[in-house]
Amino acid sequence: MDLHPVKVETFDVSRHINVDPKGFDRAVDTFQETDFGLYMARGANHPRFGYLESWLLPSLGLRANIFHFREGVEEEQDFYIDVADITRQGSVWTTRDLYVDLVSLSGHPIEVLDVDELSAACSAGLITPEETERAINITLKAVEGITRFQDEPMAWLASQGINLTWADKVELTPVS
Repeated sequence: MDLHPVKVETFDVSRHINVDPKGFDRAVDTFQETDFGLYMARGANHPRFGYLESWLLPSLGLRANIFHFREGVEEEQDFYIDVADITRQGSVWTTRDLYVDLVSLSGHPIEVLDVDELSAACSAGLITPEETERAINITLKAVEGITRFQDEPMAWLASQGINLTWADKVELTPVS
């Protein structure tokens, strides 16, 4: 396990910039604000994926992602969901990743990852016990809801009045 500080990311809607956890400014193709969250779509020069779509859902403490993987990358997932604290000040949204992730693949049970990282981060003082408890509660609520909808996160979200839309087509950014 690679213990790391909380990953913080910002989404500056007015500047069309996503500042990734390593501090790099990433140009954003699309931001869309709704009453339930923020959609972001941008290219990615990552060796494994070339495009990223994300929905920030502050009321649920979740960030739903689709990673558009490069040819030859064997990754079995439809959605990758981060448990996160999400705040907004004016046109700037911020996420603080709370370590736990959910991976969804149609036809398979929802998979929960990195609970061990959450525990280790709390023990190391990287997050508070209150943040740890919140992350666990968010995870349990999401898993319970997704499971009730045959392990389909989009169906569960729709039942909550949160209808997410995703790009029909994307162009992968070259690796640099």
